[in-house]
Amino acid sequence: MTALLRYQTALLIRSQRWLAPVLLYAAFLGIGVQSGQPVLDSLGYAAAGLLPVTAWLVQLCVNQEPPAARTVTAAVAGSPRVHLASLLAALGCAGLLGAAATLIVLLISKPASADNAVRVPLLPAGLAGLLAAVCCVLLGAAVGALCTRPLLHRRGWSVATTVLAALLALVTSGSPANHAVTGLVTGSRTGTVHVPLLPLVAAAALAAAVAALACKLTSLRG
Repeated sequence: MTALLRYQTALLIRSQRWLAPVLLYAAFLGIGVQSGQPVLDSLGYAAAGLLPVTAWLVQLCVNQEPPAARTVTAAVAGSPRVHLASLLAALGCAGLLGAAATLIVLLISKPASADNAVRVPLLPAGLAGLLAAVCCVLLGAAVGALCTRPLLHRRGWSVATTVLAALLALVTSGSPANHAVTGLVTGSRTGTVHVPLLPLVAAAALAAAVAALACKLTSLRG
């Protein structure tokens, strides 16, 4: 699995297809995160943007091999393992992006509540922001895996479904990503740090279930 993971990661890096989602996320942060803003608000904003970006990265990784190369790799290592490696490669890249964004937000944001009345400790805020970012990355990976091969093969349907699913994952009240981001934003009003442990567990369970389904179907549907 390590060799497959390195192979998928190398393919993504060399293809430079990662530039589009990463630059989009950088622009997203540049517009919405400014120096001196309340730290919890900025952490919630940065985490939310990771969900659609991760879904995009997953689709890039899953579809980056030419069909002939994919057939050869699947014959050697097995379709489920190859598909899992592509999902993990995207997840790892999105995770690094989220960690970098969280660190930048902590460095430039003001450790205070939204009304500047309460000081917010940076270490708990950073932990909460990082866990919220992980929640959004995991939900984004689940969205990306559900909206591409082997469940959806047509590019148009895949893109449209991904956009809709990512939006729903962010705004639906029962979504772990929504719960984690909302906890940061509402906590900023009073200066209270809400560490999203339960949303993290739910997001991890959902992502694992979706990955298992996608890997199982890839040997059947290609």
